[in-house]
Amino acid sequence: MEAIPLITPLDTDTVRRLRAGDRVTMSGVVYTARDAAHKRMIEAVEAGRPLPFPLEGQVIYYVGPAPAPPGWAVGPAGPTTSGRMDPYTPKLLELGLKGMIGKGTRSGKVIGAMERYEAVYFGAVGGAAALIAKSVIKTELVAYEDLGPEAIYRFTVSKLPLTVLIDSLGNNLYAQGPKVYRR
Repeated sequence: MEAIPLITPLDTDTVRRLRAGDRVTMSGVVYTARDAAHKRMIEAVEAGRPLPFPLEGQVIYYVGPAPAPPGWAVGPAGPTTSGRMDPYTPKLLELGLKGMIGKGTRSGKVIGAMERYEAVYFGAVGGAAALIAKSVIKTELVAYEDLGPEAIYRFTVSKLPLTVLIDSLGNNLYAQGPKVYRR
């Protein structure tokens, strides 16, 4: 099966076409954020302050990248466990976030919000941080510099290899995979 090429930002029609198990390559801009940055974004929303970047159609990659070696845009940049972002994710989806990249399962509340707001969860391969970094062609600090590698960065990516783990209909590769294997 050929990988589906995606360009960010994502629109609802594109998200609706994706299904759990689809392989994709993503190009364009993705933003990085982990739990501390998510907490600050939600605090900003609750205080009526603007977010550090517009969420509409955007994708957040759950990563705390390592420093870039010479000649690279970023150092190893493997996904972190997504569940730590679950308390904050439904609100961000409500505000227009269309995609998330990470590893691991998501809560029922997040999956429900993905269905309601038509968003998708992509998986990046854990343990392949250096390979993933090769898809990052540019990085820019966006916000929360004091968080170091966990600050929000804008990554420009080219053909970042991903798998749709949970689609906008709630189909979940983590639930489907074991059933297929058992057959």
